[in-house]
Amino acid sequence: MPRRRRPPRPGALADLSPSRILTQIVVLQLAYYACAAILIIFTALVAGREITTDLLFSWRSLRGDTTVGWTLGLVWVLNSLACAVFMLLLIARSKLVLDFALTIHFIHLIVTSFYAHAIPTNLFWWALQICSATIMTSLGVWACQWRELKPISFGGKASPSSTRPQGNSAGDDGVGESRGRGRGRGRDGAGEYEMVEMGEGDGNV
Repeated sequence: MPRRRRPPRPGALADLSPSRILTQIVVLQLAYYACAAILIIFTALVAGREITTDLLFSWRSLRGDTTVGWTLGLVWVLNSLACAVFMLLLIARSKLVLDFALTIHFIHLIVTSFYAHAIPTNLFWWALQICSATIMTSLGVWACQWRELKPISFGGKASPSSTRPQGNSAGDDGVGESRGRGRGRGRDGAGEYEMVEMGEGDGNV
């Protein structure tokens, strides 16, 4: 008799699927560069500087002894804040945020090294990457945990004040005390009932 295999946990294969993880990495990396490009282009236009790809991919532009270097550093810090939002929208799991944040910065290291044909040797660049990864991880984990701990509503119930009858006069539809002839609905909503007047002798057994 063949041995029965244990069924997988719900959502385990979907969460750990290599194709899904690869897709999330590609989308996050594109969003990382797209947001950085928008911020860099806006900053360069405001400062009146020439827009080049070196501002985005070259690690030599990030220097601590120039105004351009500090401005680019601030732009990349703002970009890490925006990527925390992307983490919340695309990942939404706090235990995976650190892995994706480190992967994004590792890919960025490879891209900048190939673009500049050299491994970054600028300490300011490395310090900025550590700061960016820390901000992205901290905010991403906090946002994902806030979303995970958010109570789930399975359908609301009407408040007692909204279901309470507004009056007890004769002829009102509700569950209050009424006199005379009237119509109303039962407490369980099973159907309507009709109150009739009691004749003389109806209460005698």
